[in-house]
Amino acid sequence: MDKKQFEVKGQYREKPDFWKPYTKNLTAVNESQAREQVFTLIGSKHRLNRMYIKIESVSEVSGE
Repeated sequence: MDKKQFEVKGQYREKPDFWKPYTKNLTAVNESQAREQVFTLIGSKHRLNRMYIKIESVSEVSGE
């Protein structure tokens, strides 16, 4: 399986009324695995449930 580079953009809840934007560049097999990695990374680092992490876009980054 070839791994691809993905750029994932979205927001996570930092405070009850404040959503902080993020951009993550990941290596994954497909788009759904990239989404799962974002939930895992942000959820564990900031101690958040999935409902407090929003993914707005996932795009494949061309290899240069």
